[in-house]
Amino acid sequence: MSIEIRPVVAADYQAWLPLWQGYQRFYMTEIPAETSAVTWQRFLDPAEPMGAALAWQGDQAIGLVHWVIHRSTWTTGDYCYLQDLFVAKGERSGGIGRKLIQHVYDHARAAGCSRVHWLTHESNSQAMLLYERIGERSGFVQYRKLLQ
Repeated sequence: MSIEIRPVVAADYQAWLPLWQGYQRFYMTEIPAETSAVTWQRFLDPAEPMGAALAWQGDQAIGLVHWVIHRSTWTTGDYCYLQDLFVAKGERSGGIGRKLIQHVYDHARAAGCSRVHWLTHESNSQAMLLYERIGERSGFVQYRKLLQ
């Protein structure tokens, strides 16, 4: 069966939520329900610099991708941060992740972005096999400080 990638609409919430929760389990984290609700509303607001799409196989959502468009001091074009990518466990290694990333590439290009970038955990070796083929490793190391 073919895979269709399309931006989320309000009616997709019940299809999106289990994938979003699966993503959180994969990364062994739990995002508060209130935060997820705000995030969902941001995806639907055209004034927000955030977007989301789902991978559909028939009437079943089997993958998600989220992105954020942001300014850069290094270029005149915005950057697109591919923040979250998840494919349901039984559907991995079938090219769905690549299609979701390509959707973000296409969206970013249409929005005039000069770069798409993303992070993954060092233990996510399966995904890194794909990332090595479709992107370039930057060599940068992420540091962070939680403020809340």
